[in-house]
Amino acid sequence: MPSLRVSLGYEVEVRGRTREVERRAFDNVLAQAELADELGYEAAWFVEHHFTRGFSHSSAPDLILAAISQRTRRLRLGLGVVLLPFQPPVRTAERVATLDVLSGGRVEFGTGRGASPLEYQAFQRPFEQSRRIWEESLEAVLEIWRADGAPVTIDSPYFQVPGVSVHPRPAQEPHPPVWVASTSLEGYLAAARHGYNLLGMTMLKGLDDVAEDIAAYKRTLAEHGFDPDARRVALMIPWHVAPTRDEAVQTAADAVLWYIRRQVNLVTPPDYYDARHATHRVLGQLAAGMPPEEALEVLGRHRMVVIDDVAGSRAAVDRIRAAGATDLLLQAQVGGLGHEHVCNSIKLFKQEVVPG
Repeated sequence: MPSLRVSLGYEVEVRGRTREVERRAFDNVLAQAELADELGYEAAWFVEHHFTRGFSHSSAPDLILAAISQRTRRLRLGLGVVLLPFQPPVRTAERVATLDVLSGGRVEFGTGRGASPLEYQAFQRPFEQSRRIWEESLEAVLEIWRADGAPVTIDSPYFQVPGVSVHPRPAQEPHPPVWVASTSLEGYLAAARHGYNLLGMTMLKGLDDVAEDIAAYKRTLAEHGFDPDARRVALMIPWHVAPTRDEAVQTAADAVLWYIRRQVNLVTPPDYYDARHATHRVLGQLAAGMPPEEALEVLGRHRMVVIDDVAGSRAAVDRIRAAGATDLLLQAQVGGLGHEHVCNSIKLFKQEVVPG
């Protein structure tokens, strides 16, 4: 079985309300990316969220990655993801291509439609049409890049591209690798029908259910003429490894549970219920009401989070690989965890859990 590519994944959580705390969070992220580059991690991925105090200050991930591109040599730069409905496709094409040029062709272009009705309200976009807007926006961005600088004309109900040439062109030809983020089987299958790489997470459904969805994604790839072995599946998981399990729990439990509570509130509204995804409700109950020790046991058993020693982390990696993932996006900086603890975990993971 092939080894996992291991990257870092970031929300840029900020625990505290001062400008100094916020600034320090960004300084720490840049330093961690430099460390990841030195240790041989595959990439650093950054989400895009808006209007979520504390939970995520990564509202401009392309700017963070532009800074990282000038401090690193080989680390790939993951947009995880660009929320396509919130800006015209021309601007997406320009900004992502600029980042690709500045980084020497290191961009991974993750896309998505977002999960927050508040974001759609603020950006004045119809939430009920989010999937259609995302699909048409992605098609437009790829058409612009494939045009290789030639004029492009697109007339959509959601945007227009009026016969303009868009520059710069990406360094990668014809464009950076395309990824689609989803937490649902429907989203997985939509990505497969187009042959796109997949970005997922385990904290909503648990690894066993996600493994079933990955298998369906790969079957759908084959049915539509795409080679499943040529496509990548990445899972983003909050993770802390320490020399002993007790030390890992003592260091990271509070930070991880703080993060989980906010993640659930963002992607699972209080009145949300879907019988097919009953683990949404289980996770919400864990975050809101269960004692921390019990919550961590269930979260860990389902690989929604991993807080463990080296041996336990290796076992978790084996399960993730067996589930069909090709890439692991390690959320080492989670819930405002201290910078020193994050760096220690990043080092230990690369040196002893998945070395080489």
